[in-house]
Amino acid sequence: MSISLSSTAIVLQSLKEKNQMDSIEGKMSFGVLLLQDIAVIPILAILPLLALNAPELMEGGNHGGFFDPYPGWIQTLAIFAAIGLAILMSRYAFGPLLKLVVKTHLRELFVATALLIVVGIAYLMILVGLSPALGAFLAGVVLANSPYKHALESDLEPFKGILLGLFFIAVGSTINFSLISSEPTKIFGLTLGVMLVKALILLGIGKFRKLSLPENLNFAFGLAQASEFSFVTYSFAFQLAILTRADADTLMAVTALSMALSPVLMLILDKTIIQREGMAEKKKGGESDLINEKNQVILLGFGNFGSTVGRFLRANGVEATIMDSDPDQVDFLRQMGFKVYFGDGTRIDLLHAAGAEQAKILISAIDSTEHSIKIIKLCREHFPHLEVMIRARNRFDAYELLDEGVDNIYREHLDTSIRMGEDALKKLGFRAHTVHRLGKQFRDYDEQALKVLVQFKNNRKEYISKVRKQIEMQESLLSGELSRKFSLNDHAWDSEQMKDQNS
Repeated sequence: MSISLSSTAIVLQSLKEKNQMDSIEGKMSFGVLLLQDIAVIPILAILPLLALNAPELMEGGNHGGFFDPYPGWIQTLAIFAAIGLAILMSRYAFGPLLKLVVKTHLRELFVATALLIVVGIAYLMILVGLSPALGAFLAGVVLANSPYKHALESDLEPFKGILLGLFFIAVGSTINFSLISSEPTKIFGLTLGVMLVKALILLGIGKFRKLSLPENLNFAFGLAQASEFSFVTYSFAFQLAILTRADADTLMAVTALSMALSPVLMLILDKTIIQREGMAEKKKGGESDLINEKNQVILLGFGNFGSTVGRFLRANGVEATIMDSDPDQVDFLRQMGFKVYFGDGTRIDLLHAAGAEQAKILISAIDSTEHSIKIIKLCREHFPHLEVMIRARNRFDAYELLDEGVDNIYREHLDTSIRMGEDALKKLGFRAHTVHRLGKQFRDYDEQALKVLVQFKNNRKEYISKVRKQIEMQESLLSGELSRKFSLNDHAWDSEQMKDQNS
């Protein structure tokens, strides 16, 4: 069970560095890792049941748990009770506590409270004989389900790299190097064997899910190493006398080596098989991705939303340098006569090649807020002169973009929804100009409300209250226009009326 787990820290970091979190192999890898991390809890819970003679066999007789002297079934019940208590507290205690802290507007106190929750749950796990690492994982799940997860993520972002480095230092300190030097054939043979078996199983899963060869290799070999949680299970199993010291040292060495070799193996695969096969698939028809034009507008993403923007610009004599990261979409658009380049808009070298230094406007029509935020940061750092216009799928995506200080945000359903409402009013007898004015005012009010509501997005109760107030204010401001819907003074254009007069 321990060997079957994969390293969340290594795999997620690798996927983020290669901008593959939103790819099909990235989503599948994340799904596997999430299930494995959750599986750690029942794995650790059932270990005491396997240690039938633990009290007699354990060296030292105690490994820090309050329930150590008791039988295995009592330890198992205590573990489940502790996990249940953590879940109950997350619902009824931690939420109100964080809410009180947020009201103080002290960022340091907010971070300290979050860390206190992590330490508290970790200590609770120690009391029932589990690892503090498992407690930290549970605390992460608890905090990730709170309304303040985005604020916590941004506040803790500076610490991620340092803590990840400390983690790998701690992993390195657990390796018994004398064992590796004394039995190198055995240790390296077991390591490569474990990684090969895991990769073959994952290749079969990827084949069943119809992944392409590059995607399947990324998925399979990316998850081929053992997990950081494996160290926890080995240690716990040794304390329960399920494993001997020699077995535990061997497994820890194999796990650490697999984690060290995994990035190197992925780098080799990326530079050889994956790159070659990926280029073959992405360059269907042999067209080069060398960008040989410079325009005033750069358009990233040419799906349903981006293609409409691009066609509108071209119809009005404005050419845009278009990039899309989906090779199938690029091939399809080229067949339709569009000049589209394959490329990832979050890569600085591709933006340079697209002429970002000379361009005036960059339009991100990508269906990923995470990628859009990366583009915003890149442009601020390297191309501050660029006017950046960002697509948002909905109001909550717009909140994230507003937090990044973006001014030009375009919600993809807002204008279409208003246009449908305008057409409905016309069919009910409203004059075209009145309807146009009402639609514009509604859009302006909604954009103003967005900038107010973003301040309360992490406080559900306040957010609901402010939304209701904004709706009431919006309806009140628009109600004065309703009395003018058939006003004789509203003689501005009316398309239907103009058609009748022309006929």
